[in-house]
Amino acid sequence: MTCGSGRGVLEMLRNRDSAALAEFQASELVARWPGTSPHHLIPWIRAFLLLALVRLGQTGQAGQFLDRLSDADREHGEIAIAEAALRLATGDPRAATAALAPALDGSAPVAWQNELAEAYLLEAIARDSLGDSGAADRALERALDLAEPDGLLLPFLLHPAPGLLDRHTRYPTAHASLLAEIRGLLSGTQPSPPARPQPLLESLSASEVRVLRYLPTNLTGPEIARELHVSPNTVRTHIKSLYAKLGTHGRAEAVTRARAVGLLAPSARSAR
Repeated sequence: MTCGSGRGVLEMLRNRDSAALAEFQASELVARWPGTSPHHLIPWIRAFLLLALVRLGQTGQAGQFLDRLSDADREHGEIAIAEAALRLATGDPRAATAALAPALDGSAPVAWQNELAEAYLLEAIARDSLGDSGAADRALERALDLAEPDGLLLPFLLHPAPGLLDRHTRYPTAHASLLAEIRGLLSGTQPSPPARPQPLLESLSASEVRVLRYLPTNLTGPEIARELHVSPNTVRTHIKSLYAKLGTHGRAEAVTRARAVGLLAPSARSAR
């Protein structure tokens, strides 16, 4: 991930989509220069540029951008996922499922697991729009399966589906805690927070705070390390210390606790 594209993701988390678009456009321009970006990052950058246009309501421009992409670009699952978001935004869930099929069956692979979680979430939204609640619930549970290990939240913030998530709480799920966390973020509240959060027994170091700020994103540990220009082992050490100081046992729980004690903003969506 380039620094500019990383900043673009953070701008999306703040719901500053115009600023995000500018970051992705700059990153995409640089990516065209030979040797400036790893090949696997280019479709990722272009997919986020497309999504930024969709989030801004510029679906016509998004469609034109998509049409200009090469056949090689379209072989990447990241582009298929962004196209599905565009089709949903233009009211065509059936076309969205068609776009997602290569990403879900592996014929258009994605680079990271969080993108596969995003694909299943969009599949759930599309199937729900088509009236197939069973398929929607199965796809949503699969998205949660993929998101749970690292507490990935970004897909659910980029593609909010509160009604679908609320309905899912009425069915058996292996991810009740993560589901409650996501619903709390989307509603601008936290699930069952204490009235007066207990202060931390030990304050965080400046390095730990820098790592903490990346935990609400979908970045993996190695990606956070690249953003901060430190080793993956250093990030793992800081995350382990963060969990201990916050009194938590996982990424999603740590984010919830950090928000409760004021170390992180309440949520990207509630800060509109």
